[in-house]
Amino acid sequence: MIEIKNVTKYFGKKKVIDEVSTVFEKGKITSLIGANGAGKSTLIGIITRLIQADEGEIIIEDRPLKQWKEQELARKISILRQSNHLNMSLTIRELISFGRFPYTQGKLTKSDWLVVDQAIEYMNLADIQDKYLEQLSGGQKQRAFIAMILAQDTQYIFLDEPLNNLDMKHSAEIMKLLVKLVEDFGKTIILVIHDINFASIYSHNIVGMKNGRLLYQGRVDEIVTSEHLKELFEMEIPIREIEGKKIAFYYQ
Repeated sequence: MIEIKNVTKYFGKKKVIDEVSTVFEKGKITSLIGANGAGKSTLIGIITRLIQADEGEIIIEDRPLKQWKEQELARKISILRQSNHLNMSLTIRELISFGRFPYTQGKLTKSDWLVVDQAIEYMNLADIQDKYLEQLSGGQKQRAFIAMILAQDTQYIFLDEPLNNLDMKHSAEIMKLLVKLVEDFGKTIILVIHDINFASIYSHNIVGMKNGRLLYQGRVDEIVTSEHLKELFEMEIPIREIEGKKIAFYYQ
């Protein structure tokens, strides 16, 4: 479990995270939703220690974040950032091997390569593992980066807009793979996502943010309501239930 306690962050004089407190349940998918500028990406940056909070505390499995050593934390938490472009010519297999760095510092053993091979197979990349990243489609590239995170073998996986620039088919494939990671390996996944319906269909819990503040948190059926979404996005969003799933009709 990850606990966030009264976390605040300023960029200059602007308060971008305003005393946020929440809990991310182990073995669940939690989606962070809200308009641009809500503070979602900044919050996960703070939790993964890419950004330092000005106030508050992060507790990971009963230990304050500041007590975790860098290498130790990299074996517990992984993050796939929104901008994951590399200025290197790498094959899929080479990229995925980077996930073993917290364990090997670049000197992979046979057992490490076995983990890499398992990640490749799991993400259905075996047939194209020797292709270079620049040769891949958006969906293939995103699967390769998620395979790298899978090879890192952390309990907690943070994804910052993993569906960015993907079409509907590939977005659905990625979300189904995340559900599979939870079901097969008990992973805990926290993602920033803009599509309310993908969040509603594939998540267990939702955290709704606006202007740096946490407005709502809870199970999907509690959070995906017209009233809550109107406050988060400042627009009328009718909700209908289809096959037991709550769907937002925000295009009307």
